[in-house]
Amino acid sequence: MAARPWWRIGWRNLGRNRRRSLITIAALAVGYFSVVLLVGWWDGVVVEMINNGTGILSGQLQVHSAAYLPDRNVYETIGGPDGTDVTAIIAGVTADPAVEGAAPRVYGGGLVSFGNATTAAAFLGIDPELEPRVSRLMDALSSGRPPARGTNEILVGVEMARILGVEPGAEVVVVAPAVDGSLGNDLFVVSGVFTSGLADLDRTFALLPIDALQALMVLDPGRVHEIAAAVPDPWDAPAAATRLHSALGATDGALAVESWTDLRPELVEYAQLSQSFQWVLLVIVFGMAIFGVANTMLMATFERRHEFALLLALGAAPRGIVWSVVVEAIALGAIGLLVGAAVTGPVLVWWHNAPPDLSWLVGDFTMAGALVRPVLRVEYPWSMAVQSALALFATAALAALYPAMRAARVPPADTLSGR
Repeated sequence: MAARPWWRIGWRNLGRNRRRSLITIAALAVGYFSVVLLVGWWDGVVVEMINNGTGILSGQLQVHSAAYLPDRNVYETIGGPDGTDVTAIIAGVTADPAVEGAAPRVYGGGLVSFGNATTAAAFLGIDPELEPRVSRLMDALSSGRPPARGTNEILVGVEMARILGVEPGAEVVVVAPAVDGSLGNDLFVVSGVFTSGLADLDRTFALLPIDALQALMVLDPGRVHEIAAAVPDPWDAPAAATRLHSALGATDGALAVESWTDLRPELVEYAQLSQSFQWVLLVIVFGMAIFGVANTMLMATFERRHEFALLLALGAAPRGIVWSVVVEAIALGAIGLLVGAAVTGPVLVWWHNAPPDLSWLVGDFTMAGALVRPVLRVEYPWSMAVQSALALFATAALAALYPAMRAARVPPADTLSGR
């Protein structure tokens, strides 16, 4: 018998027990919908974690002296003791097509005092005009405003403000070791208070204008510790870092250009763990679907054993019987995929554009050292959607093999005689 009739027979058999076929199709569609939606939600969590882990402060790329990290030695500025042309380096970084913005930074440490209260602090000197292109920390103001360039102003975290008992307008004493061995100290006015949601950041970090911190630490204007850069898609950062490594002349070993994947390996590990979770989910859901399809096909072949016996008695090849059963299962999978995709696509688009915000129910939390908002955001996991579709077809085909082989081995004489 030609191949085409077996296709027709397999397709026609779907209508023999429409209720059972519809239940199987619904199960496959729900399985597809569940996998794609759950993976999309988990991808949303990972994207949120990476965006916040790199976007709140660190940036997706950093350029610094090769000897600066991991100890953050305040003497190791870009270009050494003589400094460098900061404007030229920023221009070189932003010339890369993947880079959205870049900003210079100076780091220091010391004490902040107000009245009888004193707390340790990590100081970050920023360019108030360029920094918002790289990080979102100054967007998280709970009161006041960012510090202005050319002024002795300081932006403190909400927990530091609580410890010191200060609010915008208060005058604090800032003390920091200088690179010449002296102890720098000066008065600064609190310009504002930020709330990042990260306890350590809110308790220990304080932002100052870069020129004010350089003066406090006796650093020349050309001496900075870091050029931080923003890349809209964090996964483009490693390739951009490789390009900038050559473009900035870092091949001599004096400069280091690193992406967030080098600076925040815990985020990379979590992203990889997420990929493993997706595959486990895929195996579990479609592993369960195999039993549903197999049950449907076993029942169908049992009900049609006389039909198969008659076909075999008339000279039909066993492989034709196998082919008709497999075609029926694949047709179930195809219809289940179409139904699942028709439902999943609009739901994903709607959920991506209007993610439910559960901040009224639970607060922000941290994961792998990064802030995660309680927003059920989903991403478009097109790769997983394709993989799920292939898995669905494989599930249908594999689940039909055993029933198909049983159908092909029906003994014609015994079956037709009722034995």
